[in-house]
Amino acid sequence: MSDYQKGLLITFFGVLFVTPDSLFVRLISSDGLTIAFWRSFSAGILILVALVAFTGLRNIKSLFLMGKLGWLYCFLIGSTSPAFVCAVENTSVANVVFIFAAMPIFASLFSYFILDEPISKRVKKTIFIVTLGLIVIAYGSTENEISNWKGDLFALYVCVSYAAALTLIRKLKSISILPALPVAYLGSAIILFFFTEPFTGFERNAHLYLIHGVFIAIGTCFLAIGPRYITSPEASLLILLETILAPLLVWAVLYEYPGIWSIGGGAMVVLTLSISNLYVFNKVKRRSKKEIS
Repeated sequence: MSDYQKGLLITFFGVLFVTPDSLFVRLISSDGLTIAFWRSFSAGILILVALVAFTGLRNIKSLFLMGKLGWLYCFLIGSTSPAFVCAVENTSVANVVFIFAAMPIFASLFSYFILDEPISKRVKKTIFIVTLGLIVIAYGSTENEISNWKGDLFALYVCVSYAAALTLIRKLKSISILPALPVAYLGSAIILFFFTEPFTGFERNAHLYLIHGVFIAIGTCFLAIGPRYITSPEASLLILLETILAPLLVWAVLYEYPGIWSIGGGAMVVLTLSISNLYVFNKVKRRSKKEIS
């Protein structure tokens, strides 16, 4: 198997493992902060065990080399765990993942300010249409009992934070950022511990906490490794699968209808990003053919 095929496969399975995240939040019968605690704690422990088992302690030195930007990355990733749970608990799953789909747009903006990368005309047009789609989703939150603007704001925070974190990874590409993941998740769990009663009703939800953590741990690691072997447009297209699959999964299991405004606004976001990414993908493909010939 080539590196390219391996990258596609790893990224694809990463998306599949992350997709049920919002469904687990809906299925677990506990308060939001407790769910966030166990989500962070179980994922952090599992990633830490996997890192030690497969790479030993040699990557620990990365924690001492990553500097302020690396610790900012830890804060951003750690803070997204409670924010994600609050988003899913306060608005529809469709709204959450449709807002997440706008992540490449915020990543482009951060790349402009942090990495001095110019924003092309294509990206500017994409930003404009995606913004309109987000406005439609926000309007739908006032018309739908399931959706709420508070949850939309939490989802927007997660989207912006992940976009910033991805940009920081590119800034710190000379070192391995994987050891920062358990630090981020376990740091979040330690803080949440003082605001929750994590063992209340633990027996009832223990199996869901564990399975949830396994899915997050595997999905996070796969999505940190897979995109290294494929182009950014290809990675973006694969990650957009979650935007389509997650609300369908929750709709199928829990009969949660997102509403026509959410579907319409989400369609604008997903279609715009798909067309934009496909354009870049074909451009890169044509360039590669010319270089080979």
